[in-house]
Amino acid sequence: MRENHSKAHDGRGKFIPLLALGTFALGVDAYVMAGLLPHVSEDLHVSASSAGQMVTVFTLCYALGGPIFATLLAKRSAKVVLGVALLVFTVGNALTALAPTLWVLLVSRAVAGVGAGVYSPIAAATAAGLTTPERRGRALATVMGGLSIGTVIGVPVGMLLASHIGWRGTLWLITALGVVALVGIVRLPKIEVSPPPPLGRRVRALAGGRIAGIVTVSLLGGIASLGLYTYLAEFLVDAAHTDQTVWAMWAWGAGGIVGSLLIGPVVDRTRRPFTAVTCVLVLIVASQLVLPAAAHAAAAWAVVPLVIWGAAGWAVQVPQQHQLIAAQPEQPTIAVSLNSSAVYLGSGIGSALGGVVLGLGATPAALPYYTGALTVVALVLHLTVVRGAVRRGADATTSEGAVTTEPTATTP
Repeated sequence: MRENHSKAHDGRGKFIPLLALGTFALGVDAYVMAGLLPHVSEDLHVSASSAGQMVTVFTLCYALGGPIFATLLAKRSAKVVLGVALLVFTVGNALTALAPTLWVLLVSRAVAGVGAGVYSPIAAATAAGLTTPERRGRALATVMGGLSIGTVIGVPVGMLLASHIGWRGTLWLITALGVVALVGIVRLPKIEVSPPPPLGRRVRALAGGRIAGIVTVSLLGGIASLGLYTYLAEFLVDAAHTDQTVWAMWAWGAGGIVGSLLIGPVVDRTRRPFTAVTCVLVLIVASQLVLPAAAHAAAAWAVVPLVIWGAAGWAVQVPQQHQLIAAQPEQPTIAVSLNSSAVYLGSGIGSALGGVVLGLGATPAALPYYTGALTVVALVLHLTVVRGAVRRGADATTSEGAVTTEPTATTP
C-alpha cells in the first residue's frame, strides 16, 4: 500500500513545474518594475521616486494584503485558490499596462500584489502535497526556483524589452505569462492540501515560540538581503566606481538560481533543515561583510561574494519552509503563508530602512556592513529562540516514547 501511495505521489509530481511557472511569473513581475522606473516616470510625467512607490505598494500588498484576502477563500480548495490568485494577479498586470495615471498604476500594482501574496504560499504547500515527504525539499526548491529565475531575468530583461516595445509592452508580456500559468493550474489534479486559514488562526500561530522565531528570522533575512539588493547600483557606484550594474544583478541572480535549486536535494538528503539554515545564514553574513572590500579592490572581484550572497539568500527559504511545515503539520499553509509574508514585508522594510540609513549620512559603500550586522541578529535568534523551541519540541516527543533529533518536514 505504501509503495502504491509513493508511486501515486511521484505521478502527481509532474504537475509541480506548473506551479513553478506561476512563481516564475511572480518573480518577473516583482522585480521587472525596478528596471522600468525611468520609462514609467517619463511616460506618466512623474518623478522617479513617485513611480518607485509602485514597487512599495506591490510588496506591501503581497506581504499584508495576500493573507487578509486569502481568508475570503478559506473554505475553497487549494486548486480554486491558486486559480483565483493567478486571475487577480493577471488582471492587476493588465490594468498596470493600461494605467493612464500614477494613481491607477498604484492601484493596479496593489491588485497584482494581492494575487501574488495569495498564490505563493499556497503553491509551496501544494507542491509539498504533490510529492512524498522524502522529496518535499525538491518540490519546494522547484517552486522557489521559479521565483528566483523570474527574479534573475526580471530587471535586465525588462530593461531590454522596454527599450524595444516600451514598458507597457513588457507588462503585456507578463500578463500573457500569467494567462499561460493560469491555464496550467486548470490541469492540476485534486490534491489534499489545507485551504487558506482564517486570519485569526494565522495570528494565533505566531503565539508559538518556534513559529514566531522562524518567521522573524525570515523577516530579518528579507530586510537584510533584499533591502541591500535595492541599493546595489548605488553601492557599486560608491565602492567600485562603476555605473555598469546589470552584471552585478546577473551575478546575484545566477547565484540565487543555483542556491534555490540545490538546497532542496541537500535538505532531503541530510534531513537537517535547522543546520541548513545555520550554514546559509553564516554564508550571507560572510559574503555581505566581504563585499565592500572586494568591490573596492576591483569591480570584478565583487562577483564572488555577490554569487554567494545570492545563492545563500535564496537557499534559506526552503529549509525555513521545511521547519515551518514540521512545526505546523496539521495546517502547513498557515506557516508557509506567514513565512512568505515575512520575506516580502522584510523586502519593503529593507528598502525603506536603506533609504533612511543613506539619508542619515551613511555611504552606500558601507551599507553591506549594516545588513550584515542585521543578518547576525537573525543568526543569533535562530541559534537561541528557534533552537530552544526545537529542543523543547524534541523533549516533548521523547517523553511520549519517540526519539527525535531535528524536526523536518517529514515529522508526522
